[in-house]
Amino acid sequence: MLHRRQFFQAATAAATLVAAGGLGPLARVAAQQRLTQQDLLAFPALGEVTLLHVCDIHAQLLPIYFREPEINLGVGEVKGKPPHLTDEAFRRFFGIKPGTADAYALTSDDFTQLARNYGRMGGMDRVATVVKAVRAERGDGRVLFLDSGDTWQGSWTSLKTKGQDMIDVMNLLKPDAMVGHWEFTYGAERVEEAVKSLPFAFLAQNIRDAEWGESVFKPSAMFERGGVKIAVIGQAFPYTPIANPRWMIEKWEFGIRDEELQKQVDAVRAAGAQLVVVLSHNGFDVDRKMASRVSGIDVLLSGHTHDAMPDVVKVGRTLLVASGSHGKFVSRLDVKVTDGKLADYRYRLIPIFADAIAPDAAMTQAVRKARAPYETELGREIARTESTLYRRGNFNGTFDDLICQAMLSERDTEIALSPGFRWGGSLLPGDPITFEAVTNATAITYPNCYRTQMTGTQLKEILEDVADNIFHPDPYFQGGGDMVRVGGIGFVIDIAKPIGSRISDMTLLKTGQPVDPQRSYTVSGWASVNENVQGPPIWEVVEKHLAQVKTVKLQPNTAVKVKGA
Repeated sequence: MLHRRQFFQAATAAATLVAAGGLGPLARVAAQQRLTQQDLLAFPALGEVTLLHVCDIHAQLLPIYFREPEINLGVGEVKGKPPHLTDEAFRRFFGIKPGTADAYALTSDDFTQLARNYGRMGGMDRVATVVKAVRAERGDGRVLFLDSGDTWQGSWTSLKTKGQDMIDVMNLLKPDAMVGHWEFTYGAERVEEAVKSLPFAFLAQNIRDAEWGESVFKPSAMFERGGVKIAVIGQAFPYTPIANPRWMIEKWEFGIRDEELQKQVDAVRAAGAQLVVVLSHNGFDVDRKMASRVSGIDVLLSGHTHDAMPDVVKVGRTLLVASGSHGKFVSRLDVKVTDGKLADYRYRLIPIFADAIAPDAAMTQAVRKARAPYETELGREIARTESTLYRRGNFNGTFDDLICQAMLSERDTEIALSPGFRWGGSLLPGDPITFEAVTNATAITYPNCYRTQMTGTQLKEILEDVADNIFHPDPYFQGGGDMVRVGGIGFVIDIAKPIGSRISDMTLLKTGQPVDPQRSYTVSGWASVNENVQGPPIWEVVEKHLAQVKTVKLQPNTAVKVKGA
């Protein structure tokens, strides 16, 4: 087996990406058969301003494995367009050869083998090294560092500290601004307390006080970098009260608010902004539509849907940037401003290969301090896996299959429903399943695993509703997650049909019989947005199941059949 720092094969095609951005310098590295920090950071600087961007870190302090989706379907106008390309189609579009570092970082192709070759990605101490290196190269006066949110949630330590572990770590990184989504699931009081403590801006032009209609957070902030006046406008996740518990933030109203955003853009332009940046947690398809409706945005930094793309997408004059998730990437966008307008740009999606990038000592110490009170608990081995466990995919992931199996067994139900969350690391065959691995996929503030009765008609309505949230042809009606995962039943989904007609042939797997619309079934699930849900936390359910099975070996999941793709 090749060393993790070696290439599996030369990435010669990547050289063509240099001019437009992407991972071009890796072509030269491939010829040397190794990855180095110097080559990963190599970038011909341009213009007066460097924008650095991260998003959807989901409280991952340490390097992890994270498998990108093999299925990420688009509908309507975005069908077949990035980010709705995966594996071979993605590689072909961006000129990436199979077996390369690019392929490992950006696709699910050969994931298990390439993960063994190239190792884990991310880690806040490696991210710190990259951010500091760019600042040292360009000078602090030219760099603006921005975070699109989903930063404070996604791990056991973040849950136990109400996000304080990530707040402390990010304070060391010194971002200039951030927006939010899962941050709000700590509740309004905690978020307001945390925001007051931040030494940087927390922005959200689209959150209003429900009683008075006033802005809850600053809508925008003005910065000067390289002699250029830069306005950053924040766009929090607009559907937070729908996707997450409304009762946690009942005094706040969200929404996309295109008209208000246009007013913000016009106002900052009038105030002298030469570069307008929207820092967003809308999700990429929503951002693409928003960029077509709101004029005057130069750069739109997108988060929420976890898309990682090695080039920008242009919508009119607006540059859209998607920087992946879980700390796997840092985006660098250099821009040249002439006569108050964006005149040129150069982009690079920097992959954070943990074995190639040296950890920053100060950040390593901070991470150890944050984890120290929980280290023993996190490292507790519960079971082992013989299968690759992963989360992402429109319809299922093996980690979600495991969660559904745990609910069926431990809650003694016929059917299990698990939310299509996109966060949580991957495990390779032979890896221990630790308590940390379980909580990386389950650590939320409303974790109760309920047991209830639902009729076949109610089950279909749930599946139809979630499917419309994902596959509605208008991005403004999409919430950005993946399809609810199911255990105990199978179904056919036609993503091209309208709501009410997408789901058919629902089958109870145990008997092979069709799901009866009138019959009542025992159903378990978790992450209900309702208040006062009863049941044990989902991580306890999964741990009990793993303690029984000891070794996880999953069969391919063929319960969901897809049409219309």
